[in-house]
Amino acid sequence: MALRRDPTARQKRLGAELRRLREAAGLLGREAAELLGVSSSQINQIESGLAGTSEQRLRRMAVNYSCTDSELIDALVAMATDRTRGWWEEYRWQLPTSFLDIAELEHHSTYRQDVELLFIPGLLQTEGYARAAFSSRVPELPSEEVELRVRHRMRRKAIIEGQDPAPYVAIIHEAALRIRVGDRALARAQLAHLLELSEAEHITVRIVPFDLDGFGATWSPMMLAGGARPRLDTAVRDAPHGTAFVDSEAQLAVFRTLFRKVETASWDAMRSRDVIHKLSKEL
Repeated sequence: MALRRDPTARQKRLGAELRRLREAAGLLGREAAELLGVSSSQINQIESGLAGTSEQRLRRMAVNYSCTDSELIDALVAMATDRTRGWWEEYRWQLPTSFLDIAELEHHSTYRQDVELLFIPGLLQTEGYARAAFSSRVPELPSEEVELRVRHRMRRKAIIEGQDPAPYVAIIHEAALRIRVGDRALARAQLAHLLELSEAEHITVRIVPFDLDGFGATWSPMMLAGGARPRLDTAVRDAPHGTAFVDSEAQLAVFRTLFRKVETASWDAMRSRDVIHKLSKEL
């Protein structure tokens, strides 16, 4: 089987989980290869996401690694055998790989949690707001690139607006509500859209107020996407050279704690809606 040229974040994650299971069993790569009857390079290729694996082989690996968590094994099998070619594939080689990886991550997520400080979260943006946000990038993006990114962002909203939507919690700093990415009319339309979406049972919008002492819980946007098992959750953060996907158990615990701290500091959903409504009237 030919090696993948550009494995997705989901494929890399499967490999990373198999590596963690092997290391937890105290096995070296060559020892795992001997038990499986393959070469060490094949184990390395699977663990790096460059090569896939079958259900039969994955279950043999789980036995070799003394993994008895049947739900985790089933979840890994689902990842290994998934052949979904989602809508995001239309954008391959047109947009940065991270855009596709985030869309795929969201498609498979069991829940979503966002913290945003300066912008309305992407899943809650209007088309006009998204266009204004992408147009303000430095260096400036070509108009064709802006429109590609806007269309991609609007299609991502299927996870909260389509059938069987995932539970979604968005915690937004008051600054993001007041910063005008575009003009007054665009800002008013965005706040109205935010209010409308916040009425849905599966969507919770909470606002972190300016008037808050000691708010240093987070210093940049973050996103949490739920996996089939808690250990398969993923955190996403902006990094100096692109988007960072975080999946180590220790780091996930840190991000979950950060989210709880920000959530505790925010207003409840009802008061948050009142504030959004008030700000929209002031525009």
